[in-house]
Amino acid sequence: MSERVRLPASFRDPSGFLFQHADRLYRQINASYAPHYEEFIGSGLYQSLVDDKWIIPHSDVTANWDLPEGAFKIIRPEMIPLISYPFEWSFSQLKDAALTTLRIQKKAMQFGMTLKDSSAYNIQFHRGHPLLIDTLSFEHLAQGKPWIGYRQFCQHFLAPLALMAMRDVRLGMLLRTYIDGIPLDLASALLPLRTRFNFSLQSHIHLHAAAEKRFAGKSVKKNTTMGTYGLAGIIDNLERTIKKLQWEPRGTAWGTYYAMHNYTEKAFEHKKELVKKFFMETKATCVWDLGANTGVFSRIASEGGVPTIAFDMDPGAVEVNYLNTRAKDETYLLPLLIDLTNPTPGLGWANKERTPILDRGKPDAVFALALIHHLAISHNVPLDNLADFFSKLGHWLIVEFIPKEDSQVQKLLAHREDIFDGYTRDHFEKIFGRYFKTRRKETIAGSVRTLYLMEKNAK
Repeated sequence: MSERVRLPASFRDPSGFLFQHADRLYRQINASYAPHYEEFIGSGLYQSLVDDKWIIPHSDVTANWDLPEGAFKIIRPEMIPLISYPFEWSFSQLKDAALTTLRIQKKAMQFGMTLKDSSAYNIQFHRGHPLLIDTLSFEHLAQGKPWIGYRQFCQHFLAPLALMAMRDVRLGMLLRTYIDGIPLDLASALLPLRTRFNFSLQSHIHLHAAAEKRFAGKSVKKNTTMGTYGLAGIIDNLERTIKKLQWEPRGTAWGTYYAMHNYTEKAFEHKKELVKKFFMETKATCVWDLGANTGVFSRIASEGGVPTIAFDMDPGAVEVNYLNTRAKDETYLLPLLIDLTNPTPGLGWANKERTPILDRGKPDAVFALALIHHLAISHNVPLDNLADFFSKLGHWLIVEFIPKEDSQVQKLLAHREDIFDGYTRDHFEKIFGRYFKTRRKETIAGSVRTLYLMEKNAK
């Protein structure tokens, strides 16, 4: 039997942990959590959440294992193609994750249980919807006990959403620095003055932060009680507050890219035809679209039932893409906010608690459309580095080369010295030819752009 490999992401939870075995994911439930788990299943809460598509389904595989000391059960959750993190989500993704967390808490209370934590990392987007992936997040609701997950909810959801909506959407990236949630005193200091006249934000962030500061280092009585109606009132107020927070992607660099690109309608349609033709040759079962913008070309794969991750560094583009995905109830497309020049590294304890984005999945095919010139010219990434990078991702590469005479490249060069002597089609083909074999190569009609289908060289 192959070895069980414990995942570092769940080391903090005394109730159990995740592990991999034979390329499958499992969760061990410790004996200390047994009463809460039995109530979770026996009360009907688990099945109700599964029916609502608010929790990842699992199967009990305990009978297949020799349980180690201290173990109660082994369950096997349904696999999620790619784990994403809160700072990789758009504004509306984080907002939907927050609302899902509150709905789960309300549902749990109906069954006499409560969420013992409300970490944003416990939510994942699967088949187009946010759902809870931590089966061990529930415990019995003791009468009079306040919601233990309240502070964490404010740090993981309310504070970043308020900062994104009322100050700058890029402040959501603070979650990458503060993986345990944005400190409330920091959020309070960064939020504009007008938020102090908003009752909910004043209560949940500003006064909450002041109370934490006032009682820091002091012993606090743990016999604070809260009635069921009071707890429900807090949850309802948080839900109303989250729903009122709004952000529209105005003025971002790429949110309206397809409305102002330099393609003719004929060229744009020809490009879509070529991408579809090349993609069909790959027979790929998983696609990463790097620099996906609002996902026009991503959908060539996802609408054919192929799981597709649409990466882009612009929060406006990712927001528009997600809103379209939600409106169409698309189940195979996941938009994520990723800067390829600074992708998510290993984070948290020993830099292993949160996995680098490039280690979280392995696509069969990669799209790199209208991307190379941005990386090579705007960010000074040499073609050698780009070719090496793409070769480490997928077997197939659909890549577009846009030469200097193209108007979009001329815009990039308008305010800087042209130091890119090696940025030519011939040099591009030579460098990428070290890693890939070109299977198809066609000029996009009405343009000077070339689209390539490349297959990774055999080792």
